[in-house]
Amino acid sequence: MYDLVDVLPDTDLGPGTNILIAGPPLTGKREIAFDILRSGMSSGDGTIVVSTKDSADKVLEQLSSDTQQSASDTTPVGVVDCVTKQRGIGAVENDPRIKYASSPVDMTGIGIKLSEFLQEFYENRGVTQNRVLLHSISTLLMYSDLQTVFRFLHVFTGRVQSADALGLYVIDSTSHDDQTMNTLKQLFDGVIELEDGDGDGDEPDITTAGLSA
Repeated sequence: MYDLVDVLPDTDLGPGTNILIAGPPLTGKREIAFDILRSGMSSGDGTIVVSTKDSADKVLEQLSSDTQQSASDTTPVGVVDCVTKQRGIGAVENDPRIKYASSPVDMTGIGIKLSEFLQEFYENRGVTQNRVLLHSISTLLMYSDLQTVFRFLHVFTGRVQSADALGLYVIDSTSHDDQTMNTLKQLFDGVIELEDGDGDGDEPDITTAGLSA
């Protein structure tokens, strides 16, 4: 089971669960996702981040912040970096924690890199609990149409399920119409939805669907 103690106390999710984290910009979707990852890291869970927005260096830095267990070689951490090669900014590092896809359009490559990390952690290193984050679906939809992204996510969520992992997927809900959101929601076992608070500086309102406490 996977606990979400830092985000949703008393909520446990079974192996192979895929969760969509949706909300407008600046409501803390990414922070919630990383809180769930860091909570797993502290208990020895493997962590894999597919990043379509930030470089692997930034992802590793955020994973190691606010936790005593840094994203070091002793921690089962992997990042699929989909931006560095595309932007041509920064060096491609020879780091076993990082695999590179050519761009967010390279969905076949992204899937292969994810599978390699899952196989390494689960089969080679004996890590039976792994948490996977895709940040973000909205970036994929900027480069590809809904049908292509839906097919990719169908395969991606299936890999997470087969590996008994926990999948987290971030999307900016206000960037897409209701039909797109409703189509994508079919792929997930549950949804964590964030909405702007009632006043300036208020914490976002969090609602959930499909998550049993």
